[in-house]
Amino acid sequence: MQFRRPESVLVLVYTDADEVLLLKRTRPKAFWQSVTGSLEAHEVPADAARRELAEETGLQGVPLVDCKQSNLFVISEAWRDRYAPGVTHNKEYVFSCRLAEKPASVQLAADEHSEFQWVSVSRAIQMVSSWTNRQALEQFVAAAPGKQKPV
Repeated sequence: MQFRRPESVLVLVYTDADEVLLLKRTRPKAFWQSVTGSLEAHEVPADAARRELAEETGLQGVPLVDCKQSNLFVISEAWRDRYAPGVTHNKEYVFSCRLAEKPASVQLAADEHSEFQWVSVSRAIQMVSSWTNRQALEQFVAAAPGKQKPV
């Protein structure tokens, strides 16, 4: 069995009108989040962010900003079997993607997400299931310091 690398990305997708894209996981039920995903072997965070954004939403060639923020969190017991024995924490790198407007379509990865919603920043902060996602929305979207330079 190939174990997951305990490093991941969190990609905040939002528009100039402050609409935030949230994805509902197929498991666990009612788990809302921004785009996320584990780094593959030898992958750097920026490449993982671009890959996950494309895989989970179909968005490609859009501006991506490295927020220069990382979080360390305890891996839920429900997901521990995906990691090597003894691995208990994951390091998450935060990125953002600011779009002029909502894209015409969002193509979900059906094996991971059952639906998506564009919601206000304040609603997104209430809906997300992860404290790191909530904190990143507060820091990088609710208090967005204007357009940042893409990576």
